[in-house]
Amino acid sequence: MKRTLLFALILNLVIAPMTFANGKGIKITENKEKKQLDITIDGELFTSYCWWDGQKKPVLYPLKTSKGTVVTRNFPVAKVAGERTDHPHHISSWFTYGNINGVDFWNTPSDDVKSSYDASKMGKILHRSASNIKNGKDKASVKLQADWIMPDNSKVLQQDEVMTFRSAPNVRIIDRVITLTAQNKKVVFGDSKEGALGIRTARTLEEPSNRPEVFTDANGVPTKVPTMDNTGVDGKYINAEGLQGEKDAWGKRSKWMTLSGNVKGEDVSIAIFDHPKNPTYPTYWHARGYGLFAANPFGAKEFTNGKTVLNYTLEPGKTVTLRFRILISSGKLSKEQTEALYNQFLKDVTN
Repeated sequence: MKRTLLFALILNLVIAPMTFANGKGIKITENKEKKQLDITIDGELFTSYCWWDGQKKPVLYPLKTSKGTVVTRNFPVAKVAGERTDHPHHISSWFTYGNINGVDFWNTPSDDVKSSYDASKMGKILHRSASNIKNGKDKASVKLQADWIMPDNSKVLQQDEVMTFRSAPNVRIIDRVITLTAQNKKVVFGDSKEGALGIRTARTLEEPSNRPEVFTDANGVPTKVPTMDNTGVDGKYINAEGLQGEKDAWGKRSKWMTLSGNVKGEDVSIAIFDHPKNPTYPTYWHARGYGLFAANPFGAKEFTNGKTVLNYTLEPGKTVTLRFRILISSGKLSKEQTEALYNQFLKDVTN
């Protein structure tokens, strides 16, 4: 009986597919005044792609379930009681990296946030355009372009991306197919744990912790993460090999990882899927118990205690394409359900 029910749920998530009772579908609308793209599903906001003034990178803010529950941290965009206020550069969801030719693009809070980082040594990713918006009943997509800018204002990388939004019963999906092109200089993704496709989650999706922590980045800058009230906090990581929690899954390679818990009375799972066509598949995971959930295809040294060093390199004019899926489920996902959804990702994203 349990097996039958499980199979039925997988069919509901994967095959029952992307249809809508009211026909409103998925829509991407550009709000030029606010400098963001708003993505609505059946008329309700799912997320916004934002390049606000003072921001050092575009972000997706917030991320919601099909029921409208926000699963990402509000800080530093808004202050909410009970949320952590560490790592102000962790803004909902983003894509960037901590060492591009020695320049940090990861630890970059917005201009209005106090930071111990030297802005003169930090890079920034500037949104340039959004084009070819395609709205539809079962999916919507947009072509995005951004420039990675060094401290001397030179352009080191061009980012061309197709971002696709999908919906199924109880599921919300973001597919990111990102092509990075080196400009007139060689680009070295210096091996760093600070990367790359990241999500900072709501407080209750963190792992319970009874002690304060201090985390140091590649530049030696420490960030204190204090002990907090653990009431309702029950986040749990699990990867494709069945490893659970930061203790066992952090820094390991895997084709997918999920983070499950309960947010405001709703059981949820967030999944990030890596693609076999990505150059360093399966990716390493920079997944912290305090709510940082990130896939890192360019870092290995700190994850392997120095046994492996990547320093992935692009010669001038050369490109690398990365493909990821962020999936948000209303309801916790089992390993079997996640595997079925991962296989659907491979069918949907083939280029």
